[in-house]
Amino acid sequence: MTLDNMIIPVVMCSIILYGISQKVDIFTVFLEGAKDGFKTSIAVLPALVALMTCVGMFKASGALDYVTVLAEPFSRVIGLPPEVVPLAVLRPVSGSGAIAIYKDILESFGPDSFIGRIASVMEGSSETTFYTIAVYFGAAGIAKTRHTLPASVAADFAVVFMSVLMVRMLF
Repeated sequence: MTLDNMIIPVVMCSIILYGISQKVDIFTVFLEGAKDGFKTSIAVLPALVALMTCVGMFKASGALDYVTVLAEPFSRVIGLPPEVVPLAVLRPVSGSGAIAIYKDILESFGPDSFIGRIASVMEGSSETTFYTIAVYFGAAGIAKTRHTLPASVAADFAVVFMSVLMVRMLF
């Protein structure tokens, strides 16, 4: 058994042993945490439903195709293949939608192609920005995102650019 297989059990045992050493009723605290987690899930549910509905409408309306066409000049400048543009557009919004596009890219071009590698780096390096903001800020009751959204969108652009650059440099 390797160390990476032991990390989670070691952390869990450490937490339990620490709780026991501090004379904490671990089971009761666990149940309270689970109850709070359930309340948080219920509180965040409307934002998730709204986000999933918007993503579905965005894809079904053809807006994704329109945005892809609009992003083509930018993608040409940085060397992003047009086949990967829908993934770059949808990844910050929807993880499941991005996975579907990613799967199609890999099936069409293969994982070892230039397009497949860029899609793989992009998928593994990016975050579902709007989903994350909706869930975490919604769970914490934060209404004003302030600099979060501009910084996250800038990071999404950096992921697209760096995915192309790293695949060109390393392969």
